[in-house]
Amino acid sequence: MANEVVFGRQRLRRAHYAVAAVFCVHGAVTGSFATRIPWIQDHASVGAGQLGLALAFPALGASVAMPLAGAVSHRFGARNALRGLIVLWTLSLTLPSLAPNLLTLCAALFVFGAAAGMSDVAMNALGVETENRLDRSIMSGLHGMWSVGALIGSAGGTLAAHLGSDARLHHALAALTLTLLGLAACQGVLDLRSAPDEAPPPRFALPPRSALVIGAIGFCAVFAEGASLDWSAVYLRDEMDSSAGLAAASTTAFALTMAVARLAGDRIVDRFGPVRTVRVGGVLATAGGLLVVFASHPAVAMTGFAFIGLGVAVVVPLAFAAAGRSGPNPSQAIAGVATITYTSGLIAPSAIGAVADATSLVVSFGLVTALAFGLVVGAGVLRSAGRDSVKSGVADAVVERLP
Repeated sequence: MANEVVFGRQRLRRAHYAVAAVFCVHGAVTGSFATRIPWIQDHASVGAGQLGLALAFPALGASVAMPLAGAVSHRFGARNALRGLIVLWTLSLTLPSLAPNLLTLCAALFVFGAAAGMSDVAMNALGVETENRLDRSIMSGLHGMWSVGALIGSAGGTLAAHLGSDARLHHALAALTLTLLGLAACQGVLDLRSAPDEAPPPRFALPPRSALVIGAIGFCAVFAEGASLDWSAVYLRDEMDSSAGLAAASTTAFALTMAVARLAGDRIVDRFGPVRTVRVGGVLATAGGLLVVFASHPAVAMTGFAFIGLGVAVVVPLAFAAAGRSGPNPSQAIAGVATITYTSGLIAPSAIGAVADATSLVVSFGLVTALAFGLVVGAGVLRSAGRDSVKSGVADAVVERLP
């Protein structure tokens, strides 16, 4: 019996490392794409406004396709579903750079976003189930590995751009490499299968009420994250009269702060619990927003953006984890939360710009500060019973096939 317990724990650790590797691969695709957007823009011959329109299509594709992830996992099993969806995601990296005009670019980015969204839901559902079985927090670290992957992909893309390489060749090589790595990582994740008598989930369904409430917390966090990531450099340049180099450094520092905080977040969550962690994070993010709004020196504004990054870093991982425990259909709940957060990420940059046009960037970040305070007020929705007494909906609905 003792040997079986040890074997089971070892297998769960392998599953943890495997799903972490999947998160890293997923992030690397995003990083590889983002760094070559200028090349893609030139190749498709689109202006700034047209590019902005095209870049809305990944979020649209993700929002449409994410509810399908549960049905795919039900039919093929969690491991096979993730394997197929990760391959679809990594290979879709090649599509945007092939687009010769705006119409084909929008179509390519719609498919790109759909693949991103479905694989995102599948890997988060497996991450939640692995966390439940390990009986400790791992979701923050998994999202931290996504950030690490995004940084790795960005570094490779930056090098490719510096060398002047064709993005079609760069993305083809990156897609091939990441596909092989993704397939290898999927071999180690939990192999979950639907019970024989379980009814398949609906292909399209409104997210449950629990997901809407939890998603509201994710909305606040992602809005603050997206606004800071896209507008921090502009804020330092326009409001603080900073140099271009210092302004760019603010964005890089914010991204690194997010990654480090997520990698360290699981220990904090295990010690203090999700509610207290998010509440304190909300206080930090609110304080950071106030520093940005009232900053009289670039260093103060940069400190404020760092505080925002620290404050919101673990909120989305915890929102996914809470959604996965909120009802009998974790994939549907996670898809609901993911749709809300994707929507937040979609509207945040344009909303900040619209408010800034009507008033100023200072007022825009007053809105960010108010949403950050929403984390303090709403953190209680992430409260759940102890893992010993909570049975994940996935665990109730599926049985694990041992290899």
